[in-house]
Amino acid sequence: MSGGPLHGLRVLELAAIGPAPYACMMLADLGAEVIRVDRPGQRRAFAAWHRILDRGRRTVALDLKDPSDTGLLLRLVDGADVLVEGFRPGVAERLGAGPGVCRDRNPALVYGRMTGWGQDGPLAHAPGHDINYIGLTGALHAIGPAGGAPVPPVNLLGDFGGGGMLLVAGILAALVERSRSGRGQVVDAAIVDGTASLTGMLLAMEQAGEWGADRGGNLLDGGAPFYTVYTCADGGHVAVGALEERFYLALLAGLGLDAARLPDRDDPANWPALRREFEARFATRTRTEWTAVFEGTQACVTPVLSLPEAAGHPHHRARGTYLRTADGVQPAPAPRFERTPAQPEPTAPHAASRHLLARWGLTEPERARLSAAGQPAPAR
Repeated sequence: MSGGPLHGLRVLELAAIGPAPYACMMLADLGAEVIRVDRPGQRRAFAAWHRILDRGRRTVALDLKDPSDTGLLLRLVDGADVLVEGFRPGVAERLGAGPGVCRDRNPALVYGRMTGWGQDGPLAHAPGHDINYIGLTGALHAIGPAGGAPVPPVNLLGDFGGGGMLLVAGILAALVERSRSGRGQVVDAAIVDGTASLTGMLLAMEQAGEWGADRGGNLLDGGAPFYTVYTCADGGHVAVGALEERFYLALLAGLGLDAARLPDRDDPANWPALRREFEARFATRTRTEWTAVFEGTQACVTPVLSLPEAAGHPHHRARGTYLRTADGVQPAPAPRFERTPAQPEPTAPHAASRHLLARWGLTEPERARLSAAGQPAPAR
């Protein structure tokens, strides 16, 4: 990696899964030099799933249950700006690499902690996954069809939105504060906290009497017939987001419907009748045909694309939203920067060189010992 707004920043990552690797991918995408610490000879859990999340890394292998290897880790801490760990509360401390030890050695270190439940609270030590965290924040309850059960939004909302991105925001804020104080601090990023933050507008709508408890019956959860998904003649789908009046009128024009004969859309009691009208119209043409009808209009109607289809869409191709490599398709770094564009290295992790370790302040004997410690087993 070279360039990018975080060029020169050194991040030490203790191998984990899910949101912590995603956060470190973002930091690496934006120019940070990231060294990930793996266990020697052990295949990483879900390695194939993390192939993209792990890009841009250099790796070393250390057994943190071995005090001598923990000593080498602490020498890496000496040269780091940021440390990221995704263990359950107390594990890093038991390994001898908790924030107290690390920041005694390096007071400027920003120590990022990524958990589901947080470092404290009754559930801090309980196991859990994305579905559990978003379930406890009310977010999962809001997603799903009317009369049906809540539908997990894969693991985008908790792990990556409320988790990894929250951790990145916290780390960057701590670095800004460090530029004034010269001191690092611990960043406690919990998926439940981040997901709760994401529900802020829904909470406000509920307290204003504009969000009901019934799933699939509200303005933004698919309840409104002008903000939902419709099935086309070929089984494909289109997303309709015609919230504002001018967009709604453009929707009606594209569907060939006369606004004068339709019931008032502002009255939710009329939504079922409007939905039936729209369902019948969208069922008469294919997704491709409706895409052509609404292209260039202000109706806010777009095709619902699969993951492979998305990368080929003309808008994404024009912007370079996805990268095409020998290994396949990957999302490009985001956001974008005017003066310091990221120059991503969309490759699998590879071993840290002695030259890189020297930049982090390790002595030649330490570099030799680290190189002799072995490397993690290759991913399958």
